[in-house]
Order: sequence, then structure tokens, then C-alpha cells
Amino acid sequence: MAYQAGGQRSEPRPDPENPVAQAYLRDYATFVEAVGFPSFVVDHRWDVALSNSAFRSLFGGVGPHPTAMPGDNFLRFVLFHPDAAEVLGEHEARWCLPMLAHFAATLERHGHDAQLQAIRRDIAQDPIMEAAYRQGLPHWIRAVGAAAAEHDGAVRPLLHPDPRWGATDCRIVCETPRALEDMGYMRLTMVLREPRRPSSVPHRRARARRAVSHLSVVPVPEA
Repeated sequence: MAYQAGGQRSEPRPDPENPVAQAYLRDYATFVEAVGFPSFVVDHRWDVALSNSAFRSLFGGVGPHPTAMPGDNFLRFVLFHPDAAEVLGEHEARWCLPMLAHFAATLERHGHDAQLQAIRRDIAQDPIMEAAYRQGLPHWIRAVGAAAAEHDGAVRPLLHPDPRWGATDCRIVCETPRALEDMGYMRLTMVLREPRRPSSVPHRRARARRAVSHLSVVPVPEA
């Protein structure tokens, strides 16, 4: 039900010490697969535990990446994958900044988490992203309000590879049952809206790779 960098993973991550939880996750994977919109389950690090076919179709065209595949870790995909902007419309303003804000809040709660610290180091290695994290992000939160970083209910643009959708929007719905929450997971579904225009998928940008940064604009405080 979810991708890894080297292929497809059809079962939730194994947890031999908790067979009841694994049975629940297997049944929940069947439930998620039946959803027609892209839907996935992540932990607090945004490691993807489950995803459905609609999710894989949405991101099926992105190129390989050693650490930032969408079905491995969605946060890393948004921040570091050079193809992310080909699927996530208005990538920097509507996806990167909210995810950076959510990451900053998560890091405050789980400051000793080794994987989160590794993401923080990767952010620090990108000068523009580091500037966005340290300087632009606080200004952005003050300007738009803390609610803009929330995922549930947010409407964000997509560039769907299926021409029936093309350039469209999705409303992100976070719907996490108690059993899933107790395991440390949350589930997000991208509820697709009608296409903005009945045209084919917009021409994909040339796959120019910047050597370091995946952000080009950093909101800065006004003088």
C-alpha cells in the first residue's frame, strides 16, 4: 500500500510484538485502499505507514530520490524532492511553508527524535531553506496566522498527472480514529475538487536541478 525508494510496500511496517495492532493496520489498509482520493497514514516524523492507489497515482511520475520519496517520508518529499513542485501547486507558499511550520512545532515536542534532528540538519545545509526556517517562517506565521500551518481543512493546489483532473485543488481532511492515534499515526486524505479548467495537465517544467536549494523565495520581515 505504500512506496519505498526501491519499490512498493504492500503491508504495514511489521510489529511482531503487537499482533493486534498489526491486524488492525492490515484491515485499515484495506479501508484506505477503498477511498477514491489520495489518502495516507503517517507518524509524527511523516514516515508513511500506509497509502492507497490514488496516492501512488498522484505521485507516480516523480523521479527517484534516495531520501525524499513521497511514499517514504512525505515531509522530506515536500521539502527536498526536486520534482515536488511538479505535483504540488504553488509549492513554496502553499506546501513548503506550512510543512516547515508544522515541522518546527513537532521538533519542539520531540526535540530528541533522531530522525527529526536529521531533517533539521538537512534544512540547515540548504542556505535558502535555513533562512526561511529561521527568519521567513516566523514572519509568515505572524502575517497569515498560526492556523495557516494546520493541515486539516486546508485547501491547496495540485497538478494531477491524470488529465481528468489536471490543475486542481484539494482539501486536506485529517481523520484519525482513536486506535490509529494511539499507535502514533494520523491519516490525511486529499479530497480533489473539480479542475480549475477543462484542459490537459499543464506542461511540466523542465527538470532543472538546483545544486542545493529547493526554495527560491523567502518571505522577509518588512522594514
